[in-house]
Amino acid sequence: MKSLKYILLLIFINHLAMGQELLTKEEAVSRALEFNYDIKVAKNNVEVAHNLASPKNNNYLPTISAQAGTTYSDSKVKRDDEDGFAINNSGSVVRMNSSLNLNYTIFDGMGRKYIFERAKHDALLTELQARQITEGALVQLFVAYHEVARLTENEIIQRQGLDISKGRLLRAQYGFDYGQGTQLDVLNAEVDVNTDSINYLTIVQQLGNSKRDLNLLLGRNVDIAFEVDTTVTYAENIDINALREEVHQNNVNILQINEQIISSEYDIGISKSGWVPKIGATASYGWTRSDFEESSNFTDITTNGPSAGVSLIWNIFDGGATSTQVQNAKITLQSQQIVKERAQQQLDRNLNNAWTTYQTSLFILEAQRKNLETSRRNFERTVEQNKFGQVTSIEFRQAQVNLLNAALIYSEAKYSAKNAELALLQLSGHLLDSEF
Repeated sequence: MKSLKYILLLIFINHLAMGQELLTKEEAVSRALEFNYDIKVAKNNVEVAHNLASPKNNNYLPTISAQAGTTYSDSKVKRDDEDGFAINNSGSVVRMNSSLNLNYTIFDGMGRKYIFERAKHDALLTELQARQITEGALVQLFVAYHEVARLTENEIIQRQGLDISKGRLLRAQYGFDYGQGTQLDVLNAEVDVNTDSINYLTIVQQLGNSKRDLNLLLGRNVDIAFEVDTTVTYAENIDINALREEVHQNNVNILQINEQIISSEYDIGISKSGWVPKIGATASYGWTRSDFEESSNFTDITTNGPSAGVSLIWNIFDGGATSTQVQNAKITLQSQQIVKERAQQQLDRNLNNAWTTYQTSLFILEAQRKNLETSRRNFERTVEQNKFGQVTSIEFRQAQVNLLNAALIYSEAKYSAKNAELALLQLSGHLLDSEF
């Protein structure tokens, strides 16, 4: 018993020392949007996607290259002059060259345009994926935040219950010392104190773990101490009919599928470009020099100047490869449209389920609020009766346990209803513009 009291004293002192920072919901959201690891990675993915959707990455600009080289050779040359005499020459030759080259695709059968347009929609798809990750991270954040808030309330409730049990033990001990109670009353009170102490220690441990979990989601040191706001407000006038009308335009999953369908349509155009001729242009400026050794009969040669040309490539028959690509692209588009139909039906189902869960949670919250009020009045009446010895220790304990359980259940119902509301708003696409 003394060890347990010592542990409880350390926890209470530590609680007073740590309870400094108040982490509001707004601050938690702001920090998560900036430092959450998943959100940071999603932002980088969006930046990469926009870089890929640039004209610089889609063959719209010419390419310019420079090259230079030198070779050395040592060979013998035999030739006949006009009189039929053989002339032999030998010696080394050093050849040097350099050039500046430009290549540009003038027309590629619209493939370049379709690839560029698809890249832009892929960037939009990446933004929607980042939004989905952000929404999921915020829901996860608030579930963790509400868990800390619930355990904070439970810690207070359990501590108050422990104080009540300690007071009852003290009164039982006084009663036994003055002959107005029995040893059984003292023993029962001690058991209840030990039980409440264990429950209190368990909640304190769970609260510490939950705070570390929340710190991790915020991307900061897990041991930072803080308190949370236990005030909960609920959205007013949520209209299920309005949500049904808007959900297919706002839900992030549906929006992603729409972008995938558009990309599949561009894939068809990209595949068809294989049937069209391609026109390219080249230009270059070159310089070459050949140096012969002095014993050679040849003189040094230097050439330089520009050159340009236009080319046309038409793959008249490729064995049916382009036709196969076009057919497969059309099939992929059909599959995407089927996926969208299924996703819309699932969305309607999930919306109805989320709405039912939310309404049930609100009903349970109100019912538990009434139960808590009834249990509180019952306990207050039991306390008054206990002063006059009109209730037994067992009856007193039962009233206390009823109040404790009612308070804990109400706290859980309060945050469950809020989490159900956030899930409904996420599904309808209104999470990021809602009040938390």
